[in-house]
Amino acid sequence: MTATSIHHAKSYGGVIDQLVAGEWVDPTTGKPVRLPIDSIVIESSLDGHEADLIAALHPKRPLLVVCDENTRDVLGKRVYEALKPLGQVDEYIWANPRCSEEGVAELMAETRGYETLIAVGSGTVSDSVKYATFQDGRDYSVFPTSPMNAYSTPTASVTSSGMKKSITCHSARGIFIDMEVLAHCPKRLVRAAFADVICRTTAQVDWLMSNLLFDTTYSPSPYILLAYDEDGMLDHAGELTSGNLDYLAMLTRISTIMGLGTTFTGTTHSGSMAEHMISHCIDMFAGEAHPGTSHGEQVGVTTLTLSALQNQILGADSPPEVAPTAIPDDELTARYGPEMAGIMVEQTRKKAIDAAMAERINERFAQDWDGFVEPLRQVMLPLERLQTAMAAAGCQQTPEDLGLDPAFYRQILADGRFTRDRFTALDLADDSGLLEPFVAAHP
Repeated sequence: MTATSIHHAKSYGGVIDQLVAGEWVDPTTGKPVRLPIDSIVIESSLDGHEADLIAALHPKRPLLVVCDENTRDVLGKRVYEALKPLGQVDEYIWANPRCSEEGVAELMAETRGYETLIAVGSGTVSDSVKYATFQDGRDYSVFPTSPMNAYSTPTASVTSSGMKKSITCHSARGIFIDMEVLAHCPKRLVRAAFADVICRTTAQVDWLMSNLLFDTTYSPSPYILLAYDEDGMLDHAGELTSGNLDYLAMLTRISTIMGLGTTFTGTTHSGSMAEHMISHCIDMFAGEAHPGTSHGEQVGVTTLTLSALQNQILGADSPPEVAPTAIPDDELTARYGPEMAGIMVEQTRKKAIDAAMAERINERFAQDWDGFVEPLRQVMLPLERLQTAMAAAGCQQTPEDLGLDPAFYRQILADGRFTRDRFTALDLADDSGLLEPFVAAHP
């Protein structure tokens, strides 16, 4: 901070402050966690403090503030004006932001000549700047404008050839969150952020189940951190849009930690499993019938769907009987075309269960079903708790709430397992003959 600046604000960093300082010790390893992000500041207000924060990380660098028309009005103009005294500082207002290969290429071309980009935004702008600077070796920091997890993850969700891909790139040098700005963002964005992060339960169940069945990698570390705030956030879901910074900060910390999960684990599995696969299917296959809903809104609905499926399977007294994976090549080709179907078949083959594996799984289930499901039940929230919290927050809960045709939703629920190579409850259900009746009964 410069000698002349005076800054008084309340910190809402919580456990994130310990993470940034390298003081949080992972109880599973006994070692402190180190983040690739130099600074994460979550305060009641950053007004007047922006230049100090940026100068500490990007001293004497040509800076370009990147925003779109909406985020400029919310915060971009303020950040740009605040950074001007640092030297060469300009702004780029992106007229048509889109996180696709073409959009990022456009952003790279428009921002050449600036060593550091300062993103103002939480989703598309943040991911696009992240991916663009990764490709050409530049730094960036971000001022989010709504609570999301995209700004803290070292991955970008990029559309390429019609398929959404999670591409590993790099993390921001600094993440600077002004809680008063977040408190004034549209309530729809707050609800979408909440809907996005309640997938902790379904993602953890899917990821842990894959670990228990196939010994794939798994880490509880992100979930230990999320547990600091999850109960409080769910209990106060109805107050997240009230303007109360204490409750909104719970959501903000959880969103940030959800993004950091990739940093701890080297994968997006900790917060993105079957519920995200179905949401991506909405974006990929709805076409002109897409209702314009956001990623978070969709994930909230798909989380409830997957929670219902997981609770049904894992709450049963007797185990399912698994059969070798059947991949409906011809049906996928008829519905999605040969190119997309080829990708789906390739992804599914990577996780497909053969006859020998099916026999081993069935033997394991028969010998100790209760022992298999117990650790999964411990991390799985009851569906009713999610529904109650979603209702309190005012979130959409059904495909109809999103504006989706129920028949379309049932189809992508049946086909979603084929879009990625991650083994989830969708795979277990389909391989054991439970998915078809579940889909048929789904409203």
